Amino acid sequence: MPANASTPTLSWLEPGEPFPEPSQAWGADTAAPGLLAAGAQLDADQLEQAYRQGIFPWYSEGQPVLWWSPDPRMVLDPQAFRLHRSLRQTLRREWMHPGTELVFDRDFAQVIRRCGAQVRPGQNGSWIVADIVQAYTELHRRGLAHSAELWQNGQLVAGLYFVALGQALFGESMFTTIRDGSKMALCLLVGVARRYGIRMIDCQQNTRHLASLGASEIPRSRFLAHMQLAQRQPAIDWPSEPLYWDALLQTPL
Repeated sequence: MPANASTPTLSWLEPGEPFPEPSQAWGADTAAPGLLAAGAQLDADQLEQAYRQGIFPWYSEGQPVLWWSPDPRMVLDPQAFRLHRSLRQTLRREWMHPGTELVFDRDFAQVIRRCGAQVRPGQNGSWIVADIVQAYTELHRRGLAHSAELWQNGQLVAGLYFVALGQALFGESMFTTIRDGSKMALCLLVGVARRYGIRMIDCQQNTRHLASLGASEIPRSRFLAHMQLAQRQPAIDWPSEPLYWDALLQTPL
């Protein structure tokens, strides 16, 4: 924590109470930049309401439900996605393998469970706790949460899950058991986003890994304005077949 970090008041959400405005989130000079509110409840209705306002949950087992809206916001422009040479080679090799499949929504429940079990350097445990799994799974049943998946010989080996409200896309978490597996799943999502002219995939917070793939930070105000407009666009028809791969593989380095 910075030596001059302050601790402002944090809003506590009672069941059914609306979220504070994102502009009320804690600032850069606080102990937890982007923290907006806390509460004891998490369900699919509240989760959908949060995403429609550019807010997301992030907390650990034993903590209250913590809600965030950071400024700046990390986003990925699908046109800026960096298909590095090594990843291009992996895609070509795997795509020629008859047992490799890249698909959407074959087993969302398994994807989110595997994301929660993924061991991540520097993290003790997972924020994908039981209430998170239940709420996002319900969003999936409503057609608002999806998974991009990599299968090999009938086994799920990598994937990611995300929220889609109209054409507003919010990336969540990913897992892999093979080299570049989660990146290949991301390629599938990027390919469809390009096909629909999507200009922004939310990545929430800045990481070196995301930056290496072309993601960058933008002001929260710009992010919120874009996502409000994108939500009003027709929902994407997530394809059951892996499409747009030729376009991806021909992307200049």
